[in-house]
Amino acid sequence: MIKSAIMTSALLWTAFSAPLANAQTQSTDAEAQQRIDTFISQQSKELGIEQQQLKQWLAQAKVNEDVLAAIQRPWEAKPWYQYYPIFLTDKRRAAGVRFWQAHQDELERAAQQFGVPERIIVAIIGIETFYGEYLGKYSVLDTLYTLGFYYPPRSSFFSSELAEYFSLAAEQGWDITQPVGSYAGAMGYGQFISSSYRHYAVDFDGDGKRDLINNTTDAIGSVANYFAEHRWQAGAPVAYQPKQDQDWAAVASKGMKPDTTIAQLRGQGYQIDKQYAGDLAVKVLAFETENGQEYWLGFDNFYSITRYNHSPLYAMVAYQLSEQIASAYENSDD
Repeated sequence: MIKSAIMTSALLWTAFSAPLANAQTQSTDAEAQQRIDTFISQQSKELGIEQQQLKQWLAQAKVNEDVLAAIQRPWEAKPWYQYYPIFLTDKRRAAGVRFWQAHQDELERAAQQFGVPERIIVAIIGIETFYGEYLGKYSVLDTLYTLGFYYPPRSSFFSSELAEYFSLAAEQGWDITQPVGSYAGAMGYGQFISSSYRHYAVDFDGDGKRDLINNTTDAIGSVANYFAEHRWQAGAPVAYQPKQDQDWAAVASKGMKPDTTIAQLRGQGYQIDKQYAGDLAVKVLAFETENGQEYWLGFDNFYSITRYNHSPLYAMVAYQLSEQIASAYENSDD
C-alpha cells in the first residue's frame, strides 16, 4: 500500500481462475528454486535466522495460480470513466458516514496528532476494504512466495516483502500460515504490505500491540501516520478542477509529482481560482472520459495520496470519495 499501495489498493483481491498463458511472466520450477536458494542464503544473514528455519517456513508455502493471474489485471489499468464508478457509490459513501460516526473520537484524535483530515482516512479505508468488510482471502505467505519466486517482473520486490513478512510475523507472534490479504500480500483495514506494516503501523489505542487486522483504532492511526510520513500538508489543498475550456492538453504530462506552479500556469494565460496561491506546486493531470479528457490540478497532497497507491486514478477517487463522505457526514445531523 503502502510502499503498500504500489501493488494493492482498492479491493484488488478479486480472484482470477485462469492460469497464465504468457511464459515470460512465470518462472519455471528450476528458476524459482534458484531464487529460493538465493533467498535462503541471503536472508539467513540479513535476518539472522537459521537457514533450516527459513526452509521450514518456505516448505509451508504453495504457489497460487490465481495470484499470478490477478497481478496482471490491476483495476488501475482501466480508464477513469470505468474506474471511478467502482468506488464512488452511494453504498460506499453511506458506509463511510457510518464508519466516521462510529469512530469519531479516534478519527478526530488522528487528525489532530498527524495533521491528516478525517475524510481522507475514512476514504482510504473505504476504498481498500470497505471498512473492514473485505480484508482479503489469499494466504499472505502463499502470495508472497508465489510472486517472489514465480513472477519474474517483480520477484525482487516481492521476495523482499516475504523477508519483511517473516520479520513481521516473528514480531507479532503470528503463525505465518494464518494471515490473509490481497493478491499482492497486503493486510488489514488499510491494506498495508509487510514493509509498510513494520515501518508505519502504530499502536494507536495504547494496548501494546500494532494490530491493523482486527483493531480499527490502530488502523485509523496507522493510515494517518502513513500520510504524515509521506509529507501530507495539513490544511493544504488536494486537487482542483479548473475551467475545461482552456488548452490543458498543452501542459498536461505523465507522472504524478507536481512539476510546475500556479503562478507559472497563470503566466501562460491559464485561469485558476484566486483562492490558490501562486507558489503552490501543482501537476496538470488528464483523466480519460467517454468523451475525451478531463483535466485536474493535483497539489502536493494529491501526490501524497499516490504514495499510498502509485496511481493518479486511485488518488483522484480517494479525493472525490473523501469529499462526498465529508459532505454527507456534515449533513447527517440535519
